[in-house]
Amino acid sequence: MNGAAPKDRAEPDTRAGRRPPRLDKAARQARILAEMRASASARVGDLATELNVSTETIRRDLFELGEKGLINRTYGGAVRPLASEPSVTERHGLMVAEREAIAAATVKLIAPKEVIAIGAGATTTHVARRMAAACRDLTIITHSFSVATVVSANPTIEVIMCPGRYNAREGMMVGVETGEFLQNYNVNRAILGISGITTDGLADAEPDAAYVYRAMMNRAAQTIIVSDHQKFDVPSLAIWARIPDIQHLVTDRAPEGAVARALGRARVEITIAET
Repeated sequence: MNGAAPKDRAEPDTRAGRRPPRLDKAARQARILAEMRASASARVGDLATELNVSTETIRRDLFELGEKGLINRTYGGAVRPLASEPSVTERHGLMVAEREAIAAATVKLIAPKEVIAIGAGATTTHVARRMAAACRDLTIITHSFSVATVVSANPTIEVIMCPGRYNAREGMMVGVETGEFLQNYNVNRAILGISGITTDGLADAEPDAAYVYRAMMNRAAQTIIVSDHQKFDVPSLAIWARIPDIQHLVTDRAPEGAVARALGRARVEITIAET
């Protein structure tokens, strides 16, 4: 032995170029929180590589942030606290390439003359925009003003807007009137987004939205979930469905771990969109 300290196993390979400078703990934890605001979840290994520190250092940071209630720890990483999600306006600027790929894959599942219920959200708005470009002769039922606006650009698509109480933060109609209105329709497919999915089920940060999504799902012959991979293994406030309730998941990366096993047991079909 030559007495030299062992190299940190989690440090990135520096042969291809210089490593990013290391931050002090306060700056590092601020970067972690910023990452969590932009994304639903973060992995220990990814954070260690990005911040040029060991995985043990990241785990200590996550423990401290968790003790302060700023994040929720998960196996292998962390997620935002329950009910903490950017507004739909902010979300429109995140994961754009992934959402566009998900939208392109989703519209291939739709046939002319179908009745489609679409929930509110950034990903579902991408689906509606692609639907306006690629589909025809559909009836769309939605409670989302952004979905109604983009899909109505196609004159062959009829749009039925749900009544209810307006939620300005999410640009959607919610409430008892919305749920009761949906009971008047039979739907071929419901296309719905999520704030998170765990083995407990599919959930949303907005309880009022969760109520509408459940109503749409219950009226549909098939429920398609459109979600980027950052929603996997992420708990959120209001559970509106269990995994066996859905039939199809369209995403940008295959699920892993317990969520993947639960989807497999429920025989949920999974389409991986190519970004």
